[in-house]
Amino acid sequence: MTSGTSPQANAAAIVGAARRAASEGAAMLFTPEMCGLLDRDRGRATANIVAEADNPVLAAARDVARELGLWIDLGSLAILRDDGKWANRGFVIDAGGEIAARYDKIHMFDVDLATGETWRESAAYTPGDHVVTVETPLGRLGLAICYDVRFPALFEELGRLRCDAMRIPAAFTVPTGKAHWHLMQRTRAVEASAWVISAAQGGRHEDGRETYGHSTVIDPWGDVVLDMGEGSGLGFAMIDPARTAEVRAQLPSLANKREIPRSAS
Repeated sequence: MTSGTSPQANAAAIVGAARRAASEGAAMLFTPEMCGLLDRDRGRATANIVAEADNPVLAAARDVARELGLWIDLGSLAILRDDGKWANRGFVIDAGGEIAARYDKIHMFDVDLATGETWRESAAYTPGDHVVTVETPLGRLGLAICYDVRFPALFEELGRLRCDAMRIPAAFTVPTGKAHWHLMQRTRAVEASAWVISAAQGGRHEDGRETYGHSTVIDPWGDVVLDMGEGSGLGFAMIDPARTAEVRAQLPSLANKREIPRSAS
């Protein structure tokens, strides 16, 4: 997606993608991080950051999932928490329109890039504090969001939980995307011997930012099954559980894993 500052317009794009995905036989649709609202003007965004019960994008996704019998992974939405703080929260919606899982992004993107870009996600959002997995048509799905990809401990835990697939929706900057996007996606797939599905924001957005794009699907061997390049659109990939079993049989790193003793020094 190239999400903008209107939740209603973003919801319409997701509903349209869901209808097309279902018509072509998809079992599950994945959307990027901040798919419902991408607005770096926090003063302007405040009016559109509401509680789950009032979020129009979440409501539209639940309605169309129920109508089509389609699972939908909303990469993340900006949500007003009960305590008045904001969360960068992902949702997995089942084919009946029910929320099967929620995940609040754990790692906040607080960086100063050489390009002059400065980001302080923690200035607005409260980080999550627990690991989330959920059973889906793809098997056990582990949830992560964007900057989480840089922190191996999270994915080590998802591997320990024997996730069949992991989702890492993102809104990567262009400099970090060019340097590390494919490298990190492939690494996480290989480490966990699991599929990695990463729907990404891509292009020039209404708020002036530019994101890297390249929504990808990586197989458990680290091979790139899908790379959608720049911009928005809908891509399809076949998630084959036999491939997961094949890779884990050839290279049983999860079974061979041992605890590393702490250094005595």
